[in-house]
Amino acid sequence: MMDTSPPHSLRRMPTGIWVLGVVSLLMDISSEMIHSLLPLFMVTTLGAGTIAVGIVEGLAESLALVVKVFSGTLSDYLGRRKGLALFGYALGALTKPLFAIAPDIGTLLTARLLDRVGKGVRGAPRDALVADIAPAHLRGAAFGLRQSLDTVGAFLGPLLAVGLMLLWADDFRAVFWVAVIPGMMAVALLLFGLQEPESRQTTTRANPITRDNFARLGSAYWWVVGIGSIFTLARFSEAFLVLRAQQGGIPIAFIPLVMVAMNLVYASSAYPFGKLSDRMNHRTLLTLGLLLLVAADLVLAMNDHWSVIPAGVALWGIHMGMTQGLLATMVADVAPTDLRGTAYGCFNLACGLAMLIASLLAGFLWDRLGAAFTFYAGACFSVLAIIGTLSSPMTQHRRTG
Repeated sequence: MMDTSPPHSLRRMPTGIWVLGVVSLLMDISSEMIHSLLPLFMVTTLGAGTIAVGIVEGLAESLALVVKVFSGTLSDYLGRRKGLALFGYALGALTKPLFAIAPDIGTLLTARLLDRVGKGVRGAPRDALVADIAPAHLRGAAFGLRQSLDTVGAFLGPLLAVGLMLLWADDFRAVFWVAVIPGMMAVALLLFGLQEPESRQTTTRANPITRDNFARLGSAYWWVVGIGSIFTLARFSEAFLVLRAQQGGIPIAFIPLVMVAMNLVYASSAYPFGKLSDRMNHRTLLTLGLLLLVAADLVLAMNDHWSVIPAGVALWGIHMGMTQGLLATMVADVAPTDLRGTAYGCFNLACGLAMLIASLLAGFLWDRLGAAFTFYAGACFSVLAIIGTLSSPMTQHRRTG
């Protein structure tokens, strides 16, 4: 008998989840129009080296994750999520013109850092909003749906970038200017389209950063943090996928199609795997996702021919779809309701530091030992994450309070 539960789940999904998903979609179109071209822009237009790309990407992505700890904690203290999320999306939208006018790597780094601060500010309160709005029995599906819509934007953005690069003869800056438009649309939709749950407005205001509250997070939560950190070490910035595609001889205008392919697979798999996480053991699902990352790293390490790269990228995309929403669900399931913002913030602080180390290490290995060695190192970290996942004492359980 055919399973009709996915459409039923979508029909039962609260409107606020759809709004947050479309906001993510629009902002990702804006961001990925720029980010899918940024490594090439740095190398070909600004004359940066691979180590510089690693430094920019590592600092930017890790800063976004570190900032989440403060925005998440602040959203718990205020008892409100929407205001912080709105500020973060607005900051991200307002930084887009800086990419278009950047004359050197210093200006571009400033733009990238400010953009990622915006991402960091909005990330934890947005995830907490999803957890607040979604019923417990639909929480995995809700995170998967938001992630799917987010990733639809992440492949539409590079696809639009390819079309505009062909239309405007590889004019990076003109494409960056167009990226401003969907960013502003995302801010407007969040401002006027989302009603924050009333229950968050009656919470007693108190400082969530106390020893007692950290103890309340519990050992299961800290195991999720530890596994997430090792996991992040294994998966450095996708900028290196773009550089690998360039090595394979793909023309510059078509290189963003690499990210289109990855995000298309990511988008199509995130919701089904999110729904599956509501019924399947989380540790098993995370292990399977890490095995896919090992396979992706090995494919990308062993051959850089343009015909092989899509296979590695597709495996990377399935891995992302299987694990990204899952980690967010795992945090929501083990964290107390009134500390969810802080829980996401601490989780992302740890992952941010790991992302900085991963991207700096990837840039160094790429420059000194070559691209293949970089992906082999990623596979080794993935194996360590698998060992940590299988040896963890955590059991799947869900808080509904």
